[in-house]
Amino acid sequence: MATVKIPAPLRRFTHHQNDIPIDGVNVREVLKNLRQQFPVLEKHLFTEDQQLRNFVTLFLNNEDIRSLQGLDTPVKEGDEISIVPAIAGGMRKNEVILTPEEILRYSRHLIMPEVGMEGQKKLKSARILIVGMGGLGCPVSTYLTMAGVGTLGILDFDRVELSNLQRQPLYVTDDVGKLKVEVAKKRLNAMNPHVRIQVHPVQLTSENAMEILQDYDLVVDGTDNFPTRYLVNDACVLLKKPYVYGSLFRFEGQVTVFGGEGGPCYRCLYPEPPPPDLVPSCAEGGVLGVLPGFVGAWQALEAMKLILNEGESLRGRFILIDAIQGRAREFKIHPNPQCPACGNHPTIHRLIDYDEFCGAHRAEQAIQLDKDWEITPKELKALLGSKKDVVILDVREPVEYQICHLPGSRLIPLGELPYRLGELDTSEHIVIHCHTGSRSARAVQFLRQMGFTRVKNLKGGIDAWAEQVAPSMPRY
Repeated sequence: MATVKIPAPLRRFTHHQNDIPIDGVNVREVLKNLRQQFPVLEKHLFTEDQQLRNFVTLFLNNEDIRSLQGLDTPVKEGDEISIVPAIAGGMRKNEVILTPEEILRYSRHLIMPEVGMEGQKKLKSARILIVGMGGLGCPVSTYLTMAGVGTLGILDFDRVELSNLQRQPLYVTDDVGKLKVEVAKKRLNAMNPHVRIQVHPVQLTSENAMEILQDYDLVVDGTDNFPTRYLVNDACVLLKKPYVYGSLFRFEGQVTVFGGEGGPCYRCLYPEPPPPDLVPSCAEGGVLGVLPGFVGAWQALEAMKLILNEGESLRGRFILIDAIQGRAREFKIHPNPQCPACGNHPTIHRLIDYDEFCGAHRAEQAIQLDKDWEITPKELKALLGSKKDVVILDVREPVEYQICHLPGSRLIPLGELPYRLGELDTSEHIVIHCHTGSRSARAVQFLRQMGFTRVKNLKGGIDAWAEQVAPSMPRY
């Protein structure tokens, strides 16, 4: 086994390890095994056609391998392989200096023994990626920007919607319709011009995740769906990066730190995602507007502790916040030796199709209805105008019904439908609706299976009705 000596510019890709023991019969095999352990090194050492880059020199002990047998030079036990890349000379670009203005700006940090000048320089050197610029991403990015994190990546492909403004304080009414990352960059730059904001106006996928995440020290999870969450987890495991997790629902929040230094990953806690549509999203269940600020601030705190290497991280500790009761409970979580991502014998060596893994495709297929089973808002308006007997069945929750509803509609929430079939007649002509059409589509399928043959789904739900037929109706 040889020891590979990692130069300072590349140590951030090896978790700051200087000397790494690697097996191999020759230099080529040692480097291959090194790259398997630290995939990010691939592009820094080799070209696409697997040639050693011209600005990288390798030494076996004290000899340039070009004067030996090149990459085929044999390696024996105890040998040292030194990677020596070219550097620019003079003052290094990554040498951190705090300007007088920054010293004044961060003075409340600098007088804390746990931070001080060296800690603030660590923050300025840090590169943190936030995936998702919604309810969690807004407070996380705000506090990390004000704290002086040197490079902050923000990733989101969504645009600002009016319903975001109840919990996403980086955006205002005039921003509706604009890309979130572009608006956020402008606001964050105004807060602290010393922070470099890198925008990624894309959807994170298996094709781009490794390339995007590899240049950051850690990742903060601001996602709102299971496919992206498992994708972030697996990419961080493969890249050996920690990620700060947070999630929200109504009055409840969760926060912890996954990965890094032998800590558990998301799959250790949740090996498999729940079946599609079993867990409602915030769009269906709602979230109290102040809760994302609380959870997001906690995530920002955990990210800063990781960078500063101070305090007790939440790694291995899972916090469940019950805001309605004013309580936070802590649970111990441990690495799972059988985890397919980070266990003793991992089976996940590359990123997979996470929509398929989480059943997103199956969920979409499950609510595809025959065209004869659907009715558009304008068709329903015409049907109601014809004075024909029609039952409008609303399968939303009572709180949604209070916001807006169709006149004369019956309310039977989807979860109660199997127990309240006696309130419906198979001979009735029934049009079912929910908010946007997905819950009502499942209701149509269920009632069809129960022998109701005159049942249709309002395509697009009451939201489409408000948009196309009743513009004065409140939307949510």
